[in-house]
Amino acid sequence: MRAELNHIRNWIFDLDNTLYPASANLFPLIDARMGEYIMKLIGCDAVEAHRIQKDYFFAHGTTLSGLMTEHAVDPHHFLNYVHDIDMDVLERNEALVAALARLPGRKLIFTNADTDYAGRILERIGLHDSFEAVHDIHATGFRPKPDPQAYQGLCDAYGLDPAHSLFVEDLARNLKPAKAIGMATVWVDNGSEQPPNDSDRSFIDYTTKDIGHWLLEILEDQA
Repeated sequence: MRAELNHIRNWIFDLDNTLYPASANLFPLIDARMGEYIMKLIGCDAVEAHRIQKDYFFAHGTTLSGLMTEHAVDPHHFLNYVHDIDMDVLERNEALVAALARLPGRKLIFTNADTDYAGRILERIGLHDSFEAVHDIHATGFRPKPDPQAYQGLCDAYGLDPAHSLFVEDLARNLKPAKAIGMATVWVDNGSEQPPNDSDRSFIDYTTKDIGHWLLEILEDQA
């Protein structure tokens, strides 16, 4: 293991656009379902629904959080609706499967999605046996990343010491609270959508285009 990472015992990963590339274009399918949901809820057109969706996402952390705050939406109903998508665009990632199998320590997923959806993705990309647990939006009490309470709840739930933990995310802003409590941070800069006027990267320790390749690189230092 690369010397500066020898202290890491807990490897924590985001799900969407992190464990699979943004170029797979899975999330645009979810975006479309969110737009449909908002149009039906509010009675607006697609353009207005898209505006509302993004406004809530940037202001509240997730579209769901905004809809719960502003419209008392049932989160279970929303999640079931927007995650009802075809996952044929995803492929098994052999490099990532191999890297995670070699990675020492505990491995967990920390996602603003739900466990059922995460399970479908992990099955599709070959990682269904790679993680100890999925800490999902239900487990956070619907406080999504980047709410600091979500990170503390993750650590409390699994007895994680942040000083011995590393967090991997595609959405840069979600790494800031992790760094604030002492985690090492890895940004998967693979083209996923970032909030406007969000250029601060001072809290990021490592940047990669592909997490599987990055993990194999740091593991090669064992040789």
